[in-house]
Amino acid sequence: MMTDYNHLGIQYMQEGKYEEAANAFNSAIEENKEDPIPYINFGNLLSAVGELDKAVNFYHKAIGLDEKAATAYFGLGNTLYNLNKFKEAIVAYKKAIENDLKEADIYFMLGMANLQDDNVRHALPNFQHALELNEDDNEARFQYAMCLAHLEQVDEAIPVFQKVVQIEENHADAYYNLGVAYAFKDDLEMALASFEKAIDIQPDHLLAGNGKKMVEEMKNKQH
Repeated sequence: MMTDYNHLGIQYMQEGKYEEAANAFNSAIEENKEDPIPYINFGNLLSAVGELDKAVNFYHKAIGLDEKAATAYFGLGNTLYNLNKFKEAIVAYKKAIENDLKEADIYFMLGMANLQDDNVRHALPNFQHALELNEDDNEARFQYAMCLAHLEQVDEAIPVFQKVVQIEENHADAYYNLGVAYAFKDDLEMALASFEKAIDIQPDHLLAGNGKKMVEEMKNKQH
């Protein structure tokens, strides 16, 4: 019976046996040099151990063998993202989606890459779509709310931030941003309560501390 080197390599990877995984993927490549799968797996392995530039080469090799290899584009996108090559990562993620990889994770990462590339308007619908595909993804929900707030769609952002803290009650950054949103709407009581909640969770949250001080000064001026 033939050994399934790809399966074996993935198993080794999951066990943290990276050298054995590399040997298995090497054997898979030797067995069939025209199969893109072991190149993708080897790329994933190299990416996991921080050999990012080498990983990029393996993904390109896989794409050279099959230009519709969606998981190769996704792996390439993640590796480019980790190399801070956000524009190139965006291109790779879009190619993965074009080739029918339409999971929540890829829309989330496309949103993150757009965010890092200072393109909030493009990030927003990607986080929204990630959330539609996986409504349990609270990080996507938080980033979606951040985009709304950044675009000054504060009325839309507030209930989303509220949902984030309802699910994850120790999310200091969500409370801080709720505070900013309420301050933006001149609701100083709710802003103060939100900043205080962020500080309760994370006493060294400097932004929340500054926010609290600013709101207290604004309240003093009103009296």
